[in-house]
Amino acid sequence: MPKGILLKDKQARIVLALKSTQQPWYMSTIVKECGTTYVHAHNFIKTCQEAGIVSVEKHGKIKEVKLTERGIQVADMIAGIYSALNQQQKAQEEKREEKK
Repeated sequence: MPKGILLKDKQARIVLALKSTQQPWYMSTIVKECGTTYVHAHNFIKTCQEAGIVSVEKHGKIKEVKLTERGIQVADMIAGIYSALNQQQKAQEEKREEKK
């Protein structure tokens, strides 16, 4: 089952990217990492901020985006859904290989 059936791919990629704390996340790095447009990412981050999923901190002209505790829980749920879908897909592929 394709992941896009349950989750919107770009939005899920943004939330999962923000889960990584190896680098600070700014709009420009989110756009590059997730392969989306600035406008799309900005609108989604704004919606997430209103929902309490992310916090946005201004550092001069740039804004750093971080997951909140609630956002971390959401990211973990998305990762769990992706993991379950990947396991299901692998099982189906193994069954197909056995039939050959």
